[in-house]
Amino acid sequence: MAKYEPKQLRNLAVIGHGGTGKTSLCESLLFITGKNERLGRVDDNTSTMDFEPEEQKKHVSISSAVNFVEWDKHKINIVDTPGDSNFTFDIQCSLSIVDNAVVVIDSVGGVEFQTQKVWEIANGYSLPRLIFVNRMDRERADFNKVLESIKTKLKKKATPVCLPIGAEDKFQGIVDLIAMKAYTFADNKGAGKAVDIPADLADEAAELRSSMVEDIAEADDELMNKYLEAGELSAEEIMSGLRKGVIAGTLLPVICGSAVKGIGVTLLADLAVSSFASPVDRGPVKGKKPQTDSVEERQPSEDAPFSAIVFKTIADPYAGRLTLFRIYSGKLNSDSAVYNSTRKITEKFGHIFFLEGKNQKQAETLIPGDIAGVAKLKETVTGDTLCAEKYPIIFEKVAVPPPIMSFAVEPKSRGDEDKIASSIHRLTEEDPTIVFSRNVQTKEMILSGMGQVHIEVNIEKMKRKFGVEVNLNTPKVPYLETIKGKTNVQGRYKKQSGGRGQFGDCTIDIEPLPRGGGYEFLDKIVGGVIPGQYRPAVDKGIQEAAAKGVIAGYPVVDFRISLVFGSYHTVDSSEMAFKIAGSMAFQKGVMECQPILLEPIVNIAIEVPDEYMGDVIGDLNSRRGRVLGMDTNGTNQVIKGQVPLAEILKYAPDLRSMTSGRGNFTYTDSHYEEVPSYIADKIIAESKKEAED
Repeated sequence: MAKYEPKQLRNLAVIGHGGTGKTSLCESLLFITGKNERLGRVDDNTSTMDFEPEEQKKHVSISSAVNFVEWDKHKINIVDTPGDSNFTFDIQCSLSIVDNAVVVIDSVGGVEFQTQKVWEIANGYSLPRLIFVNRMDRERADFNKVLESIKTKLKKKATPVCLPIGAEDKFQGIVDLIAMKAYTFADNKGAGKAVDIPADLADEAAELRSSMVEDIAEADDELMNKYLEAGELSAEEIMSGLRKGVIAGTLLPVICGSAVKGIGVTLLADLAVSSFASPVDRGPVKGKKPQTDSVEERQPSEDAPFSAIVFKTIADPYAGRLTLFRIYSGKLNSDSAVYNSTRKITEKFGHIFFLEGKNQKQAETLIPGDIAGVAKLKETVTGDTLCAEKYPIIFEKVAVPPPIMSFAVEPKSRGDEDKIASSIHRLTEEDPTIVFSRNVQTKEMILSGMGQVHIEVNIEKMKRKFGVEVNLNTPKVPYLETIKGKTNVQGRYKKQSGGRGQFGDCTIDIEPLPRGGGYEFLDKIVGGVIPGQYRPAVDKGIQEAAAKGVIAGYPVVDFRISLVFGSYHTVDSSEMAFKIAGSMAFQKGVMECQPILLEPIVNIAIEVPDEYMGDVIGDLNSRRGRVLGMDTNGTNQVIKGQVPLAEILKYAPDLRSMTSGRGNFTYTDSHYEEVPSYIADKIIAESKKEAED
């Protein structure tokens, strides 16, 4: 492999809606540039980029993959991203470390919801972009319709730099509007045959060419003056103006083609080299000096202090942890000591490597802009900053979104509980959006993530990588019990069984506390009707009974106990007897105090496009939710409200279905409220049935 300078590197992410052919486009780039000897295909599992068994099984990308090609004395690093919103965090991590993005849009579907989502993420990083309209050979392919959807849905003026020759089964090539040459393709090797521009396209090509040159001229004042004077620009001026406009974000070139047929792919590679930003074009990267708020900068120069950020971690059961990172400044050699400023530790780097899908190519030295990996770092995880210890800096990491869907996991084989915890811990190293917890109250192991597909994929990974199989169940809702009334009640325990018996007798007052008041125990015994050593036993008996619940088996909360009277036997009384007496008094007394069920209420924020707002609010109301306010976020509305947790355990797929995949939500715990009686009756009946079983 040739040696490159930072200005010869192009880092790009391939983004878009699922099923638009992003991975096929990457495979075509690898094949046409000579990196791969044959064209990898997603459908027959020969893809270089989709190498995980879960991806091959589903025929979709579920994790970003990295590769590179060499083209026209440049190195192009390619990050192929997933198209499913379950994996948005992975997409965002990839977009945070590249310098450009290729947005793949289907020739039939146009701009779909996930394309809009990733477009917004790319906006956040001010990434130069171009659009590849794929699958022009599909039935009902319509290039002009796609251009219109770009304008209406992405709110961006598109500049076509090529024109399709034919469409659907008659799609055979493109007219390159920059060179004003036509190319037809007989095979998938990407080398088109130069032909005359078809007569029926001549006028349209001339019109689009003129429009393209005008757009390019508008991106540069000097070019605009020349264009107004001469009415034309030279080939060199067109290319320099295009590059300037793309890097500035004022121009959005659109090319069309077919990834599987290799049409338009060579033009994409040419434009990536000629029009996309190098690390040098993107300029210095800002970070913070550790333990201060002062801003530090790192220039994309080999002479600057070394700095890099970790954007992905792969948990490999054989090779150990693989850490993927992007260099921002300085140089890195293999067998180096590197400072992790996020964790304040030094890590020993062994062999460093470039990624080629699942394969690795050993590297000796890395420069600014390189995307590479290293194995077996001990503590470094996704989002950490690596740098020179003498010149510490911390780069901003991608925020991990809160999980939106949870399942209770139970092992298929007995004794695998510990294996589950350790396996999921390894998976969370790879994917921080997976959250594992134990619900103390329901005694369930809870696995939370970004949606059902996300969790199911990780369960499949756990089985493949660590040999642990689990069942997924809907989590139990952590209901609570409490009381509304007061009472005075006696608990008397007497047992005679030959020899020494058991005797404990206590009288208690029970009264409710405000919501969130917890539990209070007051010792109001006057005199010695219950000796001091037995009174804590009453308290303990009450607490144990409260933990098990009275009406439905859920913990009782928010009440005060006053121990007011009792009696004892000098021989037969014991701590155990008073503990049982306290428990008996409590269980009897709660039933006299208007016991009720409490359910957890969560704060929810639902972001949806305007047109779905009525449906979503109506659905929220049907889930016993209440709307508390509205906000706007760009073109979307954010509905803020509260809803019982029990009503949103399976909300993620429901919202996706309701909004054609364009809605998303987050929620946080808020408080507990009384369960309506008609629902409480069902919960109590179910818990009694479970207890009987």
